Amino acid sequence: MPAFGNPFQGNVERKMSKEELIQAIRLDIAGELEAIYIYDAHVQATDEEIAKKVIADIRDEEKAHVGELMTLLRILDPKEAELFFSGEAEVKEMLEDLGISESDSVQADGAKSIKSVGSLINS
Repeated sequence: MPAFGNPFQGNVERKMSKEELIQAIRLDIAGELEAIYIYDAHVQATDEEIAKKVIADIRDEEKAHVGELMTLLRILDPKEAELFFSGEAEVKEMLEDLGISESDSVQADGAKSIKSVGSLINS
């Protein structure tokens, strides 16, 4: 069930400052992530194939929204973008330390997947 603290939160009487817009986009990203979590739980909780298909499609659209919002956030806040890229570089360095390549495997939909620790133990 949605948890809107203020029913008038979306009704602004003025334009937002850039800093407020950046904060709003972060909140939008959090909302999209919450929706992904909820839709995925619904997919896992049913055996109705049509429901699984429709809800999974909606979930995946929310994932695209996260990508759009993250791109917008990186454009509006270059310093934050630097931090995102720094974190990405740290993970890539860890992968390298473990001998894992990002291109080790590709899922059926073309998305890259990374070997799990369990798969490393068994290899």
